[in-house]
Amino acid sequence: MSTLSLAVRDSTTMLRRNLLHARRYPSLTLNLLLTPIMLLLLFVYVFGDTMSAGIDGGGPDRSAYIAYIVPGILLMTIGATPAGTAVSVSMDMAEGIMARFRTMAIHRPSILVGHVVGSVLQSVLSVIVVGAVAVAIGFRSTDATALEWLAAFGLIALVALALTWIAVGMGLSSPNAEAASNNATPLIILPLISSAFVPLDAMPGWFQPIAEYQPFTPAIETLRGLLLGTDIGHNAWLAITWALALTVLGYLWSTSQFNRDPK
Repeated sequence: MSTLSLAVRDSTTMLRRNLLHARRYPSLTLNLLLTPIMLLLLFVYVFGDTMSAGIDGGGPDRSAYIAYIVPGILLMTIGATPAGTAVSVSMDMAEGIMARFRTMAIHRPSILVGHVVGSVLQSVLSVIVVGAVAVAIGFRSTDATALEWLAAFGLIALVALALTWIAVGMGLSSPNAEAASNNATPLIILPLISSAFVPLDAMPGWFQPIAEYQPFTPAIETLRGLLLGTDIGHNAWLAITWALALTVLGYLWSTSQFNRDPK
């Protein structure tokens, strides 16, 4: 069997294993999925009128705020899902299954690839679920073309891939599942200090650079532009650059942690 065939076979086996784990223990996935849904409902139905009036400077318009907030909530969903991956990887390390895999005649990178691909698939499915809730409460994207929808899907997948590799590194470097969950908290917190809920112009001047140049804001503004037709500007390049940089950083970090000799 060629090296490529071996890698594909073993990666598929590891992917199946991780999907089975997710199906058998759905509580972690559901908890991470409920957070963006609850925030969506909270900000739309509790704060929607007030927030929309503050943003537009006019009268309350909950439907306009739904359109504004949904792209940020979708990116927040992607940020929440890899936290479960960090916990899963940490559990594999603590239970010794990673050490066992190292002694087996399998393609070593496939162990991490299975976690990454499984998490990306979960992220995409979570986005679909949250998106369905958004549509149910009134979100519409009537102006987006098929090409823009395809670009939006590609952006979501790329951001999910980047954050998943970072989460895998967090899981490998954490001493236990609790520490892995805590280490992954920034992936959930960063969208809260981005342009997900209010425009950058509405923030204090000293805080705007922090919100503008972190990874989530360019991705949110790009997704908002693709779905709603707003101006994207330089955000697309920033979003892609952030995603590729985090993917490479996460991959190098994860592989170095995985290949080091156990203590």
